[in-house]
This record gives sequence, C-alpha cells and structure tokens, in this order.
Amino acid sequence: MYKVFVNDVPIILSTQKKVGTRYSSYAIKHVDFDKLIKDILDKKIHYVNLYHKKDEKLLHHLKKKMKVITAAGGMVFNPKKEILFIHRKGRWDLPKGKVDKGESLEDAAIREVWEETGVENLKIVRFIDTTYHILKRNGKYKLKETYWYEMFSDFEGELVPETSEDIKKVKWKNFEKSQKAIHKSYENIKLLFPSEYLIKHPKDRIV
Repeated sequence: MYKVFVNDVPIILSTQKKVGTRYSSYAIKHVDFDKLIKDILDKKIHYVNLYHKKDEKLLHHLKKKMKVITAAGGMVFNPKKEILFIHRKGRWDLPKGKVDKGESLEDAAIREVWEETGVENLKIVRFIDTTYHILKRNGKYKLKETYWYEMFSDFEGELVPETSEDIKKVKWKNFEKSQKAIHKSYENIKLLFPSEYLIKHPKDRIV
C-alpha cells in the first residue's frame, strides 16, 4: 500500500477494492485523475482508494497518468540529537529538492540540504523512505517522488536559509521542539518520523 498526498489529503493505493466504508474506491487503471484531484480540492471527496489487484502495478499506472518529478532530501541529526528543520510557506519542513540530471539520489539529497540550510559535513546514515505528493505546475498535475535519507552532521556554523526558495528560517530542534514542529508540518513529512515524535497536540484531543 502507498499513500499519495494532494495537499494533506491522502490517496491510498492498494490491492483491495474496498478498504473501509468512508472511502470512495476507483480502479487506478481507468480513473479520471484530473477530475479526481479537482473533487478532492473542492472537498467533495475526503477519502480515496485507488486499487489494482497487482501491487507492482499501482505506481506504474499512477506514473503513466502524470509526469514524475524526482527529489531527494534529508532528516539531519547533530551530536545533540537535534533535527534540522526549515520553515517555508507557514510550515515546518525538512530540506529537499529536485534531483539534477545524471546526479545520484544520495548526492542530490546532500546537495539540497546544504543549499537550503548551509549545513556542511553531511554524511548519510541510512535510507528512510519514499514519499509521494501531487502538485500543479504550468497548469498540469505532477507527481513528486521524494527519496529521504537520515543524515548526520557535526556542523556548528551559521544556518543560512535559502531565501530564493522561500525558506524563512532554519533551526536545529530537540525532541520536544521537533514534536511541535511536526504538528505544524505536512502529512507526508509525518510519515518519516518514529511514533514517539507524533504525540497528538492538545488541540487535536477529543474532549
């Protein structure tokens, strides 16, 4: 199963025709994707399941329906176990960006983190996961496929936000502050964090 986000609304890609009574299910091979996204953005549909009996065909059919933008980024830790965040468009995010032609995913991830934050001495620890979200560029919907890596850096210099990319702030955040930042982040970013970081904010609690 995969999750593909339109804003913060997840589209589930699964091998099951029915995943719950709240979900509208469509065969991924035949769905009108432009209309589906419009209905999601117009809040006519809130839960979507796109299905195919073969798991390996799910992303195949999705990628046939729109151009794919490949990106890479990092969740960077320092010796204090703080995590590197950027603040852009009113939300906390992790640094990432488009992979250049001929560039490896790992090299792109390191380059993008450095460009967006100024952090040097970056070393990749492990691959975390791949996230998917849909955006609109030049009037057409595109699928952004982002490869994420856990990184480490002992950099203690100045953090420099890449203002040309609308980044307003760059901050190292400890565990507690990371929890608060994640609450003000994106749903696809939340997928990258262990469960202990995802404690619900008091405003989310049902009284």
